[in-house]
Amino acid sequence: MSTAKPLRADLVFEGGGVKGIALAGAYRELSDRGYQPECLAGTSAGAITAALMAVGYSGPELEDIVLHRMHFPDFEDHVFLDDFGKPGAVAEFLLHRGMHSGDYFLQWIRALLQAKGKTKFGDLRNPPGSAANRQYRLQVIASDITARTMLVLPRDAAQLGIDDPDELEIAQAVRMSMSIPVFFEPVVFKNPKTGLDHVIVDGGLLSNYPLWLFDCPAGTPPQFPTFGMTLVPSGQPAPLQPEAEQPVSGSDVAFLKAIVSTMLEGRDRFYIDADSFARTIPIPTLGITTTDFDITPAQAQALFDSGKAAAAEFLKTWDFEAYKKRFRS
Repeated sequence: MSTAKPLRADLVFEGGGVKGIALAGAYRELSDRGYQPECLAGTSAGAITAALMAVGYSGPELEDIVLHRMHFPDFEDHVFLDDFGKPGAVAEFLLHRGMHSGDYFLQWIRALLQAKGKTKFGDLRNPPGSAANRQYRLQVIASDITARTMLVLPRDAAQLGIDDPDELEIAQAVRMSMSIPVFFEPVVFKNPKTGLDHVIVDGGLLSNYPLWLFDCPAGTPPQFPTFGMTLVPSGQPAPLQPEAEQPVSGSDVAFLKAIVSTMLEGRDRFYIDADSFARTIPIPTLGITTTDFDITPAQAQALFDSGKAAAAEFLKTWDFEAYKKRFRS
């Protein structure tokens, strides 16, 4: 029987829509190597991965979910039909500020969380005395476009008029975080104190890769590392720079999607420093895009395997003591 101590790490996952399958692959590799997550955070697809891990889904269970229990076309729900009986994506967007309602996703993630018996952030509280940025095991990023501000949930729940962050539903927070503009309807949350409707969209609008979230104060060495997982195009020479140019078709929907992809995928990568790069696992996304909901089983498996391979490659050279000496001494 092994007496080796479990390896601890905080984990932060970048957003990326369908490409998030690769995040599950990276986590499977880390868990197979003995790493146990402490605090978890993510944006959009990263928030989905982090939430499932936070409530207790193991590496093998997460693999089963993303490869065998997710039917991605179902996420494209409630599409308006035009005068010819065909999906009218632009009409749906104009009517509801998003081409798909997101209702299917909300019920799907809610059922998975209920299966583990953890549905509110109070179920994920860390012990009393934890640092302010570590009071909850899970934190997700969303963008409040009414208040023009970033939300780190649940700790910013008061900005929505919620007195007790413990009572915020995990599924609702994740649904806020994954509201890809244009593609999904935003979440409209009525502030019970002010009566104001907060329109909330994908957290990637303001921080798609919140690697900074659990960092210790300057001058304080961490007890264990924070690993970040980011999604990058295959073969890109500088993996943490914005993606290479892509052609934009003439359709209105494609144009809108291109604008959104630029906002979600480009922002944080301009601010990656050497410290962040040293603890980042860059995962090739094999040509899959954020909203490729018609992904095939073979493509999904390839993405998952890409995540596993990237994590394995990263761990070959990872040295926590050397990292602390260089960046946190």
